[in-house]
Amino acid sequence: MDFLLKLVDLQSAWLIALIFLPLERLLPARPAQGPLRRGWFNDAVFFLLNRIPIGIGLLVVAAGAIAIGQALLPAAFRASVAQQPLWLQVVALMLVADLCFYAMHRLFHTLPSLWRFHAIHHSIEELDWLAAHRVHPVDQILTKGASIAPVFALGFADGAIAIFFILYQWHSLMLHANLRVNFGPLHWVFASPCFHHWHHADHPEAWNRNFSAQFPIWDIVFGTAHMRRDAMPTRYGIDDDVPVTYARQLLYPFRRGRGETEPAASPETEGVAVARQG
Repeated sequence: MDFLLKLVDLQSAWLIALIFLPLERLLPARPAQGPLRRGWFNDAVFFLLNRIPIGIGLLVVAAGAIAIGQALLPAAFRASVAQQPLWLQVVALMLVADLCFYAMHRLFHTLPSLWRFHAIHHSIEELDWLAAHRVHPVDQILTKGASIAPVFALGFADGAIAIFFILYQWHSLMLHANLRVNFGPLHWVFASPCFHHWHHADHPEAWNRNFSAQFPIWDIVFGTAHMRRDAMPTRYGIDDDVPVTYARQLLYPFRRGRGETEPAASPETEGVAVARQG
């Protein structure tokens, strides 16, 4: 699993900034928003510090999934998976991973105890590439872990997994970036910035929608798809009283009863306290 550690190094700050800062100036979804928007320093701290606990957590998940797969699945089956053509493995792997991500992501929007972790990410009020890193480590480990666990358990080849990690990381940055990118007729095939921006929108019609990370097909199948291609959201964020600094945001999910409010009722569920967002 050494390649996973090497992938973290690919996400160097200078390279990401070199790509996305010019793109966000050339094709901005919100031209008035600059790179030094509200909360940029806090999100830079997330970018620099989060990779350590998240990397360790995902390595533990991957190791556990491999052990479980080896114990429960026939060796011949896992070998046959790894022997499929690389392109076919990548397609199958990404579809399986995104379905599991969809399920766990939706759960984080449904259960109040999980929402308190996910609320950190949805507290973002101005989206850009740097905002993609404002994620509580517990949130990222569980959500991303749910998507990679079956991948490692089933025995996909290292090469296919490496391609998936690279595509996922860069795609996630693009989804949060301040970009107006039109995928044309493929907008319901691959998740676009518009698709994910509506997930973050503070618009009632967009609350609890667009949970998929890469393929909107899962939102279409389960009835949670929403996107207006003719407009981008005008408001982002949530009503929860989430702190604004890195250290306090890490502690926020564990401090119930000390002044933080419970998430507001969601139109998706009845009787379950979840937040007002998409």
